Amino acid sequence: MTEYKNVQSRLKPEEIEIDMVSVWVNKDIKEITIADESASHTEYEYNQTQYSKDAYIKFLSDKNKELENKLTDTQLALCDIYETLEG
Repeated sequence: MTEYKNVQSRLKPEEIEIDMVSVWVNKDIKEITIADESASHTEYEYNQTQYSKDAYIKFLSDKNKELENKLTDTQLALCDIYETLEG
């Protein structure tokens, strides 16, 4: 994983871009106006993280497990509430 801060582009980036070997995750995308002597134009500034495809699959798998655990905890808490309401 490689992180790049304050990347600038004239084209608005997608949040996730995939090429042959990498997955690029673009966050905190901001539209900025660049002014020079004759005119101004719009650019985009953002933070970018490059993952190998295998590292990104692992990242998604870990995040999915975390979400599953949180869902299970929520379901158990709801069961406790229902049992309390039933008396």
